[in-house]
Amino acid sequence: MIQVTQLSKTYNGTTVLNIPNLEIPKGQSFGLVGNNGAGKTTFFSLLLDLIQPTTGTLTNNEIQVNTSEDWKPFTAAFLDESFLIGYLTAEEYFYFIGDIRGQNKADVNALLEKYEEFFNDEILRNKKYLRDLSKGNQKKVGIIATLIGNPKVVILDEPFANLDPTTVSRLKKIIKELAENPDITVLVSSHDLQHTVEVCDRIVALNKGEIVKDIVTSAETLKELEAFFAV
Repeated sequence: MIQVTQLSKTYNGTTVLNIPNLEIPKGQSFGLVGNNGAGKTTFFSLLLDLIQPTTGTLTNNEIQVNTSEDWKPFTAAFLDESFLIGYLTAEEYFYFIGDIRGQNKADVNALLEKYEEFFNDEILRNKKYLRDLSKGNQKKVGIIATLIGNPKVVILDEPFANLDPTTVSRLKKIIKELAENPDITVLVSSHDLQHTVEVCDRIVALNKGEIVKDIVTSAETLKELEAFFAV
């Protein structure tokens, strides 16, 4: 379970995130939506201990993330291309992540083979450095790298951006398959309401750093969110 208590983040006197209480149960597929500046990436950055909270605590499986690193072995994330290592090829990067996660090359190759369709012959065996790949292909690498080592918490920030329609469809299938595993908690943030509703059991909407909607996904969720953001 991920638990938030009195969490806030303030920059130069401006509060960009303020969440008094939030619980994300183990095994839930959790969607975070909101406009630019709503606090989505700030929340994920706090969850990954990339920035420090101004107040409050955030725990991952009962481990406070900014006081211990014990959550890292079972947590994986891709927020943006800064997570990549530009001077490595895709294979070199995957093996590097595998080494960190205690996976040998055979383990990594077995995982990559499973996602050949997602790569669409554009990633592997082309000997390109990651920095020379398109934004969409960089994103493909980052997303699949999060799955190496069988993490129990997977965090994806704007995973649908810069992807073509076919790849988006394949990615939604991947996320849905992850969400079917009761031991895996998937957190997805996106500007795209429809894609997020399609892959998540629960949607939380942020506005100016505060939770304004917390919805168990149903047939009416997309219309409810569209109506809210249309105002």
